[in-house]
Amino acid sequence: MGQKVPPGLYKRGGIWHIQKGTGPTRIRESCGTSDLAEAERYLAHRLEEIRQAEVYGVRPKKPFREAATRHLEEATKASINRDADLLKVLDRFIGDLFLENVHMGTLQAYIRDRKAAGWKKRTINYGLQVVRHTLNLAASEWLDEHGMTWLAHAPKIKLMREDDRKEPYPMTWDEQEALFAELPLYLRRMALFKVNTGTRDQEVCSLCWDWEIPIPELETSVFIVPQERVKNRQDRLVVLNSVARQVIEEVRGEHPKYVFSCNGKRVYGMYGRAWKQARKKVGLPDVRVHDLKHTFGRRLRAAGVSFEDRQDLLGHKSRRITTHYSAPELISLIQAAERVCARKRHKNDTIVMLRKKKATLKVANAL
Repeated sequence: MGQKVPPGLYKRGGIWHIQKGTGPTRIRESCGTSDLAEAERYLAHRLEEIRQAEVYGVRPKKPFREAATRHLEEATKASINRDADLLKVLDRFIGDLFLENVHMGTLQAYIRDRKAAGWKKRTINYGLQVVRHTLNLAASEWLDEHGMTWLAHAPKIKLMREDDRKEPYPMTWDEQEALFAELPLYLRRMALFKVNTGTRDQEVCSLCWDWEIPIPELETSVFIVPQERVKNRQDRLVVLNSVARQVIEEVRGEHPKYVFSCNGKRVYGMYGRAWKQARKKVGLPDVRVHDLKHTFGRRLRAAGVSFEDRQDLLGHKSRRITTHYSAPELISLIQAAERVCARKRHKNDTIVMLRKKKATLKVANAL
């Protein structure tokens, strides 16, 4: 005679599940085990947990993994993929912990492990910020079926001092030409577009043909990156100078959806093996993909472009409606971008660049 199965338990795919109503609460979840005795104990535990909450107001305990999953499901931020990658790493250290047990003490193992893995403090801090945000949501916004927040109080998550952070490295024209010459064609085009538009890595990788807006009056086009793909959550105007337009025409038709592709497939990131090998070969180990944006910004400033125009061209947040422009305003932005699209050799174009490199001043051709 088989073992009697308690009401509310049923087996699916070899795993026991709960489907049971108790008062105003209904339980529908997996027991996470194929052993009936263990499933019975879990069911008894969940029923007692609900009784404690309904009768005595005791807050049910929830694991951090459940909170992390909800954060990923509900978040609308542009960098949610980065959050997912960080939470995947964090899960090894705090995924099974209850929310009230996640604090700076239990996060030390994550911090030590990531330091040993060679992560910069800024990257480790990104993970701590995701944890802090998730705990704050659990303590303030997320309510369970009993009307209680998932967490009574969010602990203080202290970030590390980022004293190992790399300084921006705007490139000279010689450095740009040497680096780009070592990049594969698809990546060279992306880098050339980036250094002439000031776009971020993910804005370039996700750029879609549907975002292109022709402007017949000016015989050109622009791109509007929707706010959900932009870090500052504002629609991003991307103005094309002659170099950026040439790149666009070279890649037109290579992919039906994405502007930039490699062998018919979307490129998800510019910072990979090809970039690292190229910068090592030309002796530029400190140059990051994001430095292309810094290079564009520095050249705009050196060319005398106004602060407001630099904000718009770089996609920085402002109170202006940055996608509503008159023809003269667009012409002004295009002309500003055009001032940095080609190398010009004039003695007045030489600027002094202060770099923390062997305590020397480096003189470089700016434009």
